Amino acid sequence: MSEAVLKAKPRNGRKAGPNDLSVPANFTVNLFFWLYTAACMLPLLLVIVVSFSDEQTVLVHGYSFLPDKWSLEAYKFMFTDWQQILRSFGISVFLATVGTALSLVMMALYAYPISRNDFPHKNFFAFFMFFTMLFNGGLVPWYLVYTQMLDLKNSLLSLMLPLMVSAFFVLLIRTFFANTIPMALIESAKIDGAGEVRIFAQIILPLSLPVLASVALFQVINYWNDWFLSLVFITGDKNVNLQFLMYKTMLNIQFLSSNTQAAQGAAQAGGLFKLPSETVRMAMAVLGIGPIVFAYPFFQKYFIKGLTVGAVKG
Repeated sequence: MSEAVLKAKPRNGRKAGPNDLSVPANFTVNLFFWLYTAACMLPLLLVIVVSFSDEQTVLVHGYSFLPDKWSLEAYKFMFTDWQQILRSFGISVFLATVGTALSLVMMALYAYPISRNDFPHKNFFAFFMFFTMLFNGGLVPWYLVYTQMLDLKNSLLSLMLPLMVSAFFVLLIRTFFANTIPMALIESAKIDGAGEVRIFAQIILPLSLPVLASVALFQVINYWNDWFLSLVFITGDKNVNLQFLMYKTMLNIQFLSSNTQAAQGAAQAGGLFKLPSETVRMAMAVLGIGPIVFAYPFFQKYFIKGLTVGAVKG
């Protein structure tokens, strides 16, 4: 037995086990993760501080955790057109919530049959889904399907459908169903007279919260961070999401900052001639990551358990 195990002290009145760490080893592990957490949190804190800093101070002295001058100009500039920001924010929230809920239902409905050994065509449909992970029809046919065949251009469905089903997540859910849900439980429910829909809704889904919560978290992030679909399918400003609105605003600021004639024209027309480009970048980042940071604790309970799906087969 190692020396670390011999030195380990019982915790909570129980006998020390073979996997218990000694006090120095436990301190080292905790110190490492505290430092790692600080390394992850400090850049986020710097982004927040810079977003409330004065633009000229940032340009002269660079980024700092304690700026010489605080300012709200970046947020004032960003919320000049607050109606559009509020609308785009609402679209992003709608896509992240409704899109995630629908995608979970669709992927779970596809994964459940191919997880059943008594489904005769499970291998065909599993291979069909896996095939889409390796090959696709290309960008142009993909665009034509949504714009001409389905006629979804400039609609919210065009921002929702392309991200609704992920082959990787379908196979992940299938693995959880096959390895975690006992077949005897399904057979006993059938003996009691339950149909497939009732078994799926009242037995399978409640027992699959870990994998569903993990997939939901990734889907929320996918819907929230997506800006490419708005770029491809939305031509006006009515149905653009928040990420694309910030992306377009940043491009406009870069153009005015690098084009002297455009900046002079904007100044002569009564526009802003001192654009807070650096601080606006950080303010946009704060606005973009805020809801995801607050959403993560709701999924944390099931997140780690869901990530270990298929790691150990029972």
